[in-house]
Amino acid sequence: MSERVAPERSTHPVLFLFMFVPMGISNGYVVVTLAYLLATGGVTVDAIAMLGVWSLVPQLGKFLVGPLVDTTLTAKAWYLLATVATGLLIAVTGFVPATAADLDLITVFVFFISVASAFSALAADTIMAHATKPEEKGRAGGWSQAGNLGGSAIGGGLGLWMAQTLTPTGSMAAGAWLARHTGWTGFAEAGHWLGAHVDAAVAGSMTVGLLCVVTCAAIAYVREPVTDTRSDSFIRNIVNVGRDLWALLKSRRGLVAFVAMFLPIGAAAMTQLWSAVAKDWHADANAVAMINGMLGGVLNIIGCIAGGWLADRMNRMLAFNLSSLLCAAVALAAAFSPRTETTYMVYVGIYMLIAGFCFATWAAVVLEAIGAGAAATKYNVLAGIANGPIMYLSWLDGQAHNIWKVPSWLPVDGTTLMLLTEASLPVLGTLVLVAFMVLTRPFYKNSPTTG
Repeated sequence: MSERVAPERSTHPVLFLFMFVPMGISNGYVVVTLAYLLATGGVTVDAIAMLGVWSLVPQLGKFLVGPLVDTTLTAKAWYLLATVATGLLIAVTGFVPATAADLDLITVFVFFISVASAFSALAADTIMAHATKPEEKGRAGGWSQAGNLGGSAIGGGLGLWMAQTLTPTGSMAAGAWLARHTGWTGFAEAGHWLGAHVDAAVAGSMTVGLLCVVTCAAIAYVREPVTDTRSDSFIRNIVNVGRDLWALLKSRRGLVAFVAMFLPIGAAAMTQLWSAVAKDWHADANAVAMINGMLGGVLNIIGCIAGGWLADRMNRMLAFNLSSLLCAAVALAAAFSPRTETTYMVYVGIYMLIAGFCFATWAAVVLEAIGAGAAATKYNVLAGIANGPIMYLSWLDGQAHNIWKVPSWLPVDGTTLMLLTEASLPVLGTLVLVAFMVLTRPFYKNSPTTG
């Protein structure tokens, strides 16, 4: 299917850092700020876990509404409406007490926050796919993933910090904190007044919601996608989206990317499990919080930016697989290294950095495969599939850890088996992908390669 893209000006990849911040903010606010406030309000862990499930439902089904973004309104209009809605919903949620009695209402807000952020991401995916030059798809993918991760830190870290800091009195008062670091006592007085008159949770949600809305300024610097997949008929538009998706799956590059999304390549599943096994390295709570929290997030972001840069300088599918194999190598080394707090910090830090490479090169592979056209649908079909390996590899890692009937003569334990699983399956995934590429090459002799 033919398609055309407005040529008037190029879009710098760094703009996608800002455009994907709302997606991260919505996730961080729910799983960190709201989860903590609910826990301190007496809500049970299983109830908080269900809140996270409701937040994930719209994200897993994004590809189902992708055609709506691809065929109605404009990408900029969708982004503006969805991002403003995300910010407003986050701001309003702060007015609901974080208690078990109000959990149902909070759950409703969380669901619609996720719906709004899903549409924001769909519009951003469309703009990124169309506005990025072919030679900059890696950097665009890297910056977009960095924005998602950075937004999560804002939604979770800043939201929770404000909810805990803007208290009426005491050393945790925001004004007192500023007074100690600036020497001006007026901050302390202002902080006490603010804490006494403004609910801390409301101040946190309002600030985070406002930052979410501010990112809309980025759309002033990107062009509106123009493609031949749209017509005056909605039904014909939907048919065109289906044809475009089918064209993706028929192409060699698209099919290889499609298969790669099913395989345990670049899943970086240990990012979700390092905290659970920290005790085996004798790491204390502060070390775990630091390397799996703010410091780990910074390393993730650096890895995303560097990985995107790398993906523009080599075959992107190769970069994706190499990043995955590097993650596997770190897991393998950690499995047989001395277990101390220092080695824990080093290995988790390196893993977080390379996980950023995985995220960026994954996005580069997807952007390269989908081209333009019905970008929101195609991007999120592949993204939805890619959640599968993260889920099943995390489960397999956990199952490996639970194996206790190990022969006494083997110098391994559950954590070692978990890390060996994490190290071996990505290698197997790459081998399967290579075999698929070799076996199917004769059927695509005249088609574009995967890189």
